[in-house]
Amino acid sequence: MIATISKILIIDDEPVNVHLLEVMLASDYEIHIALNGPEALKLAEQYLPDLILLDIVMPEIDGFETFRRLRKIESLANVPIIFLTALEGKADESCGLELGAADYITKPYNAEVVRLRVRNHLLLKQQRDLLVNISLTDGLTGVPNRRRFDEFLELEWRRAVRSKTMMSLLLIDIDWFKQYNDIYGHIAGDEGLKEIARTLCEMMRRPSDLMARYGGEEFGCVLPETDAAGALHIAELLRGTVESLKIPHEYSHAAPFVTVSVGVACMVPTHGISTITLVQEADAALYTAKAGGRNRVSTFHTP
Repeated sequence: MIATISKILIIDDEPVNVHLLEVMLASDYEIHIALNGPEALKLAEQYLPDLILLDIVMPEIDGFETFRRLRKIESLANVPIIFLTALEGKADESCGLELGAADYITKPYNAEVVRLRVRNHLLLKQQRDLLVNISLTDGLTGVPNRRRFDEFLELEWRRAVRSKTMMSLLLIDIDWFKQYNDIYGHIAGDEGLKEIARTLCEMMRRPSDLMARYGGEEFGCVLPETDAAGALHIAELLRGTVESLKIPHEYSHAAPFVTVSVGVACMVPTHGISTITLVQEADAALYTAKAGGRNRVSTFHTP
């Protein structure tokens, strides 16, 4: 695995202070700079830094208000923020810590202290990220798990509500998998699950899409900003790719190989409905595909 360089966003309206921090940190980290709060909010969403160094005294909006607004951005919720300040009052320090700041660095800067505090907080973030990643990964197949699926679907649903865009959901079920386990054994079944999971995930071409193990022999695929035609195309591509693996399954009633059935649902999310509706529609479409003989794709149609 190639190690990535941690990104740090420095937010300070004084170019001299910014330059000092750059000199201290640029050799080890990717540095981005904002000279005020509004600029910082844009850059933070654009670059998704691993750590933010935030000055308290700034024009337009001060550091405390900038902190509050940064914390409202979902993608930055777990990014540690260290306040930079020349203020020595305990009230300011308490205010920052109560807001949830990770630490304080006081001016004038001590280069060694700055480097150590930055390093320590980045290490802590890496450890937290690793634990989160483990908790969101299926232990058998190594692909995203049901918890990750639920979180991602909810996040993309809210995004689609705001942007008024279409999103699609695929539910994918391995055909006659119980019979496969019964005849070939659970070890072979586990290996088959791993191969199919890996294959399905490799077919996800856009970073915005998610394939996850939904449960048992079922997978869920969230496709943001995807209409019905696009979702059906991807569903058929996935179905055909699994069939082309030609994993023998002589006791399947759909084909001599392992196959999948796919249910497709699409909608423009609104405030009046929830993700449950989309899941129910995809599940109904999957039921139709299985009832129709399996190894096929079906889309949800309103009765």
